[in-house]
Amino acid sequence: MEEYEAALKRGLAGEPWEYPGYISHAAVREASATGLEISWFPNIFDRFHEVRVFLPAADFIKCVGCRDYDEKPHIFVSTNWLEDLHRRTHSVFALVDAIGVKTAILAGTLTADKIQILSQKVDEIASRYPDIAFFSFADSLLLKMNWIFGDVEYPVDRQYDPERIIRVLPEIAAAYSEVLGLGVYTVITQGQNHLYPDELLRVSASANHVSLNSLGLPFAQLLALDAAARANIKLGEHGPEELYMDESFFRSLKLKFDFDKNAEPHFPYLSPMALSPFDYFVGSIERILQNLESK
Repeated sequence: MEEYEAALKRGLAGEPWEYPGYISHAAVREASATGLEISWFPNIFDRFHEVRVFLPAADFIKCVGCRDYDEKPHIFVSTNWLEDLHRRTHSVFALVDAIGVKTAILAGTLTADKIQILSQKVDEIASRYPDIAFFSFADSLLLKMNWIFGDVEYPVDRQYDPERIIRVLPEIAAAYSEVLGLGVYTVITQGQNHLYPDELLRVSASANHVSLNSLGLPFAQLLALDAAARANIKLGEHGPEELYMDESFFRSLKLKFDFDKNAEPHFPYLSPMALSPFDYFVGSIERILQNLESK
């Protein structure tokens, strides 16, 4: 605080603006007695990346600004909380679900042999994407990809790359269509991976326990988005689509400069643990792929 005050006085006196420490860009969404819900922007340079995080009241120190000189508010937080934010594992989750499974079961066209062949094809796809974890549920598939932002003292080589999830989807859709004759749709979210280490998954020594190394919250968010999309389809708000993307994931994609993200159809939904509503965006895999920046 003392260093910041001194730097502020020097800046207001006409000297160069040189802030002490490190600034993480953020915006406060909601305040409560327990803390602040914050939109953290780990990357504002080559993509727009927003992550919803919660700052407990115990880690909040002070908010300081200077309106008369257009000095935006600075929130001072505990060192441990800020370091944990930068060094914590975050994840992208995608749920790929087959369409028309009930009809296929009743018609007798969904057989054990086909499920086994599909599993083998998923094995082949997974071998080409070692940084993505694949979890099969016969008629659906869960994908998980980790990333860490890091900081000056904690450099990392696994930066945020959500386009990887988008690029694998056509291969998965082709496998479901070829083997089961069914189409698929995908729900995608991203956010913090609370409390767990960096590994994508852990398999027990006895090989009968697989841990996803995640709290249940990401899955609750996937299901909340999925439920909202199903409800809106029934209400006629939008038709069935291939992709349902949480807004923080969609806006973080490196899309072409002339692609108007705001013009894409989007609808509100309430995510678990969030104090304020999110939006989800709908669209097709082909449209997103065609408008991604070249890798």
